Amino acid sequence: MCVRNHGRSSVATPGGAVPELDPATTALLTVECQNGVVGTESALPELAKEARESGMLDRIAALADAARGAGVQVVHAVAERRPDGLGANTNARLFRAAGRLPVRQLTGSAAVQVAAPITVSGQDLVVRRLHGLSPMAGTDLDALLRNLGIRTLVVTGVSSNIAIPNTVFDAVNLGYQVVVPADAIAGVPAACTGEVIRNSLALVAAITTAQDLLSQWAPAP
Repeated sequence: MCVRNHGRSSVATPGGAVPELDPATTALLTVECQNGVVGTESALPELAKEARESGMLDRIAALADAARGAGVQVVHAVAERRPDGLGANTNARLFRAAGRLPVRQLTGSAAVQVAAPITVSGQDLVVRRLHGLSPMAGTDLDALLRNLGIRTLVVTGVSSNIAIPNTVFDAVNLGYQVVVPADAIAGVPAACTGEVIRNSLALVAAITTAQDLLSQWAPAP
């Protein structure tokens, strides 16, 4: 359980050094970093505010740029739904509420475009899902990563409450080595992110920071 406090929570301290990542077998994944979730016209304004004010979006944008320069595959996972809701989950409060929000993540709309300042390059992959809580379940993501020879997945984005833990656990169950830059994920309340990292994600993933990854992916002098 995440307990609300009156100050911004610091992210979890990495438990150890992350080994050197091989760009040829590593992918950077952004999760739900889309206009309708973390943009200025978000359906979830509290989460969008945390993503912006924490600096998370800027760090992910920098990571994506550095990853491309280092030869690391960048993948954007987007959640969307059809206007008629066909195929969408209805088996939890979260899904039912999503259908009533003023901003809906409709296929083809601006809400499901990747949010600034994160950019999408021609070599990036964009994986879309119409159901569920994780981009790893019921999408092409696992097959695409395996076809590319990816063995290590760097997971960033939102939210640390639901989608990020689901993504990490699904990836670990599928045999990937997972790395989570603690300051490149966000959730609400802010204190929840650190708790989830310390008590859950750190048990199954390597926890690092955006700066540590940027240092690895920096151009050779």
